[in-house]
Amino acid sequence: MNRRLFHTVAWAAALAAGVTAAPATFAQGKGEVKIALIASKTGPLEAFAKQTIVGFNLGLEYATNGTMTVAGKKLVVIEKDDQGKPDVGKNLLAQAYADDKVDIAVGPTASPVALAMLPVAEEYKKILLVEPAVADSITGDKWNKYIFRTGRNSSQDAIANAAALDKAGTNIVTLAQDNAFGKDGVKAFKDAVKKAKLVHEEYLPAATSDFTAAAQRIIEKLKDQPGRKIVWIIWAGGNPFKIADLDLKRYNIEIATGGNILPAMTAYKQFPGMEGGLYYYFGIPKNKVNEWLVANHYTKYKNPPDFFTAGGMSAAIAVVEALKKTNGDTATNKLISTMEGMSFDTPKGKMTFRKEDHQAMQDMYHFKIKVDPAFPWGVPELVREIKASEMDVPIRNKR
Repeated sequence: MNRRLFHTVAWAAALAAGVTAAPATFAQGKGEVKIALIASKTGPLEAFAKQTIVGFNLGLEYATNGTMTVAGKKLVVIEKDDQGKPDVGKNLLAQAYADDKVDIAVGPTASPVALAMLPVAEEYKKILLVEPAVADSITGDKWNKYIFRTGRNSSQDAIANAAALDKAGTNIVTLAQDNAFGKDGVKAFKDAVKKAKLVHEEYLPAATSDFTAAAQRIIEKLKDQPGRKIVWIIWAGGNPFKIADLDLKRYNIEIATGGNILPAMTAYKQFPGMEGGLYYYFGIPKNKVNEWLVANHYTKYKNPPDFFTAGGMSAAIAVVEALKKTNGDTATNKLISTMEGMSFDTPKGKMTFRKEDHQAMQDMYHFKIKVDPAFPWGVPELVREIKASEMDVPIRNKR
């Protein structure tokens, strides 16, 4: 078959298959990279999911210089709503790999959903880049080689919080949700605390709104302890700070927690001087990626980027960097070998996928809350940047 006839026949076949690029483009083997973005767009973590989606799209824009292409391939994002339900997330991921033929999936919001999705990535031999689900078990005992994570894990959160709170003579009660996020978070915190004394663990259903009984149990455990007394809260969604209404101050019991989304941090205004560990706050990191994110987010949305916006952007940059390095090749094994040990710039500075468990090593921040009338939330002021290199984050996947 002569060359021209071959291209004519090939192009006709491509048209029949629904390919609509120009013949020259087709001849060069250009195409698209399909990415599934799975998040809890409805349900209690809706605010987190929306930020991740905004951040992911901004990240693609940033990393591709606005072209939304890598190595001549168009990036196509297919959004899916897992509603915060593990079975829904699992089915959506299978659908994304099998029916939508996505090359990479990103998400989900909630740890229980992520844990349900991990075996699906293994079954289809496709990458799932976890953002922002936190449970240690995702890159721990439930991990498989197709799983990468840009989101921080429970241990990184815990080590950052321990850096702020772990002092001799301090007595701590943990208050957490009774799910993978809460339990993994407390376990990691216990492992990270070396000097303070942990006197009680309190677990409550994720949807709890009445904290009276829990507060009474916590007061009983702490009131007669000598030294500093702290309730360390690990919670996603809802308002566990209502516990402070139950007169903890009378017993000199302080509240401590990690960072959160800005609407949740309005509650932090009640606790000037409160310390903790933080994943991201738009005013803290000083680097060009964060400057771009803050400026562009203000331009588009008239407010600052939030906790999970930064995470979504980091995930997008990781995807684009990997595709640049493979020159657009989406073969799973090629992506895995490229991403293992890969470093990339994010709004938080440099992240690196650890080879052993594909967890992104990243800096965290020790903060102290300042009340500033210009902001509706308690402002986390930087006490100290906790470098990735100084955090001994356990490898828990038994690889």
